[in-house]
Amino acid sequence: YFYTCAAGGVLACGLTHYALTPLDMLKCRMQVNKSLYNGVFDGFKKVASAEGLKGLYLGGAPTLLGYSLQGLGKYGFYEYFKYLYGDAVGEEAASKYKTVLYLSASASAEFIADIMLCPMEALKVKIQTSTTPFATSFLGGIRKINAAEGINGFYKGLAPLWLRQIPYTMVKFATFEKTVEAIYKHLLSKPKDQYTKTEQLGVTFGAGYFAGIFCAIVSHPADTLVSKLNNVAKTEGESTGAIAIRILKDLGFAGVWTGLTPRIFMIGTLTALQWFIYDSFKVQTGLPTTGGAAAPKKE
Repeated sequence: YFYTCAAGGVLACGLTHYALTPLDMLKCRMQVNKSLYNGVFDGFKKVASAEGLKGLYLGGAPTLLGYSLQGLGKYGFYEYFKYLYGDAVGEEAASKYKTVLYLSASASAEFIADIMLCPMEALKVKIQTSTTPFATSFLGGIRKINAAEGINGFYKGLAPLWLRQIPYTMVKFATFEKTVEAIYKHLLSKPKDQYTKTEQLGVTFGAGYFAGIFCAIVSHPADTLVSKLNNVAKTEGESTGAIAIRILKDLGFAGVWTGLTPRIFMIGTLTALQWFIYDSFKVQTGLPTTGGAAAPKKE
């Protein structure tokens, strides 16, 4: 069961993040230099005109690899920790405190998933936001970061990534699960198991988009910080925390919200598609869709 969920997570996160690479690239560039484009459509037009389709998918390789690894950890470990914590407290307490179970399981899973993602996220941001081509190849980019900064170059954004992704994932999973429950309880007239798999997947998509809007808002300041952190020169002896404080002071309150509109659209669409792909994969392997009913017990 857990391996199947992990495989579904690879497909859900890897494919969706890769498909939305152009929007993510523009968002990162606008966070690093907000005067670069006059909005998303202006950015698309300028990049497509100057660099073509290849320019729009700049950073696609680390995006695909990094978020496939993250999806494996995010979904696989979420289901594992949900089972583990639920088993530890007992069926009655797990049922009574479902939201706490969703939040704790998703936070634990994302902690691990981000360690898997962080090196590729660092490479992706550098490739997408450098004013001159960062590297001529995927491996060339890895060698360049390693030569300049060593292992720290790949993980200096880990703490801000946790600050971005852990609240994001807690909102993503808890809001999704509670929304699915609410839809079946209050908006639909029959129990979940009386609807077809196609109808259940429709509920999955709608709940996923609703959850994604909240995810984008909660995690955006940390997302801006991650984008800036991977493009700011580090002075000798300056810690990552000190750099982060310096960046936040320079940005100000308004600055950390730069790029929120495209990110709401991106994350809403992304989250809906991720849940849809994930649940579709589960259905194809004979498992039920997520939420609205008890998950299968581990055999």
